[in-house]
Amino acid sequence: MLRWLKDPVTSFVLAGTVIFAVSSFFPNGEISNSIQIKESDLERMTGIYEMQRGRQPSKDELNDLVDQFVKDEIYFRESLRLGLDVNDSIIRRRLVQKLTFLTEDIATIQPISSREAAKYFDQNAENYRVPKRYSFSHRYFSPERREDAEGDARRALSTGDEGDRFMLQREYADRSLSQIRSFLGDEFVDELKDLEAQTSSQGPIKSSYGWHTILMSEVKDSYIPDFETVRNRVLSEATIELRSSANDVYYDELKSRYDIAYPESAMR
Repeated sequence: MLRWLKDPVTSFVLAGTVIFAVSSFFPNGEISNSIQIKESDLERMTGIYEMQRGRQPSKDELNDLVDQFVKDEIYFRESLRLGLDVNDSIIRRRLVQKLTFLTEDIATIQPISSREAAKYFDQNAENYRVPKRYSFSHRYFSPERREDAEGDARRALSTGDEGDRFMLQREYADRSLSQIRSFLGDEFVDELKDLEAQTSSQGPIKSSYGWHTILMSEVKDSYIPDFETVRNRVLSEATIELRSSANDVYYDELKSRYDIAYPESAMR
């Protein structure tokens, strides 16, 4: 788990306390009848409208947005007052999702430092390994056009036979085995991976299309890049890891507050 603060458990306990404190203001029996429209609400409505329509709302349009906001808020509060949120699977799922997002947002208020990102990189260096890459050209020999495509390909190693027209590329530069596999299949890759760069053609090897001679121009070994080269990717993935671990820590702390009784068939 990524340690983004000195004591993340304390941070999420504090966050959980704040969430519970806020929720306590609106128990179902004490739902407020006071609705206050703030400047921040107007700015949010205006921003959403501008993003959707490409322009700011007129005065009348903004008034309509405010009226709809008030209507939605009234309906929301009355739904809570009537208990319509109880035992509704869709609302349940949506509320769980919102709390999950809130937990993640709290976790990422403080950006990950370069030191923390570098530590994450060291712990997960293999995830950033650049695979072995191959650059080669090939000649193709079609089983549909030739009686002995494999034999013709073998003889072409010492002749000038250019082979048959191929529906894909004749040359591949700086491609990984997984990329080549997607083009030419497993059988082709299984043989290609053992070839070394040299000035003469090699093979023949078989693909899902037929037979090929290979002129391997370059093979680059796999390597792990330095941190600075992949800094942006590391920061992004470390943040995702932080958001995930935040939910784990927060849930564990919340669960400790509850007494949970399981049926005998689910006892653990």
